[in-house]
Amino acid sequence: MTYVGIFDEIDLSHKFRKLKKENRKLKKRVEELDNSLSIALEVNDKSQRENEKLKEDLARAKEDHQYDNLVHQNELKSLGKK
Repeated sequence: MTYVGIFDEIDLSHKFRKLKKENRKLKKRVEELDNSLSIALEVNDKSQRENEKLKEDLARAKEDHQYDNLVHQNELKSLGKK
């Protein structure tokens, strides 16, 4: 065997260690991103549910306001007739 072969093996071993280290870093980053995504999805879901509730509340408030306006108009008409 030549020295060149030994140096090639050392170089490959060094590259393999660097790849393993990089792989561990990437796996950790994927876990972090996955956790962030899970949190973001939960926040989004909660916000969408709250938004729907607010839309329903607004629709009810508009209906109540419209009814109140009709009642007041009728009261004003009846006062005007007197």
